[in-house]
Amino acid sequence: MEVKNNNKPRALILRTAGTNCAYETQYALEKAGADVDLVHVNQLVKEKGLLGPYHIFVLPGGFTYGDDIAAGKVLANQIRHHILDELKRFIDDGKLIIGICNGFQVLMKMGLLPGVNGKEAYLTGNKQRYTLTYNDSNKFEDRWVYLKSSSNKSVFVDDDSLIYVPIAHAEGKFVAGNREDIDKLDKSRQIVFKYVDKDGNIANYPWNPNGSSSNIAGVCDSTGRVLGMMPHPERHIDPTQHPRWTREGLKSEGDGIAIFRNAINYIRRTFST
Repeated sequence: MEVKNNNKPRALILRTAGTNCAYETQYALEKAGADVDLVHVNQLVKEKGLLGPYHIFVLPGGFTYGDDIAAGKVLANQIRHHILDELKRFIDDGKLIIGICNGFQVLMKMGLLPGVNGKEAYLTGNKQRYTLTYNDSNKFEDRWVYLKSSSNKSVFVDDDSLIYVPIAHAEGKFVAGNREDIDKLDKSRQIVFKYVDKDGNIANYPWNPNGSSSNIAGVCDSTGRVLGMMPHPERHIDPTQHPRWTREGLKSEGDGIAIFRNAINYIRRTFST
């Protein structure tokens, strides 16, 4: 594949059967200043080294392979068995990975997230201590939620921010093996986003739409350069995407754009694009 050479940060959005948020994510990244290519997983598997010229690897939302085994599990195995070494080099080179909704599920099921103290499950062969499972409501949740940043460890996230974005999932409940595992994540500052109410306070359903432990909505890896989150920032890029903009007035931009802009700014600082 020919990659444009115009000194813009380059993002690759992975597509496969069931991906349905690729174009919204492309729009968000392009608006933030990236060149974006949509690439099918089969092409990435076939053309070794294809990922090399890119700076950001994106696993968008959707229902890959119909979630037939478990949400994200089939794609997670495909990536793990075919391009894991490339992803490891990608991370070691200081580049960025983001998984949104189904993409977050993929990163969790393959063991890339969350990892604690630099010990990602895919590197150590350790038993996976964290997963995403069925919502407590036992139904698909489609609503807007408030997220508060609880750490500035991730390069994608502004410190002490409160954003409003939609969720759409049936298996978004973040759980761990035990309370100690959650405490380890908290201590290592890898809990990036928590579900909160409109005033920024920890609250139960429907503010926490799935029953996630400690209201966890997003986590990063030990480097802060791999982010997974269940809500969809790419669905609140323009201010008119806010569900109540006609009553509450227009902001200058949607809340989700900051996540993509932070990624682009990091790449520009790090790689001088």
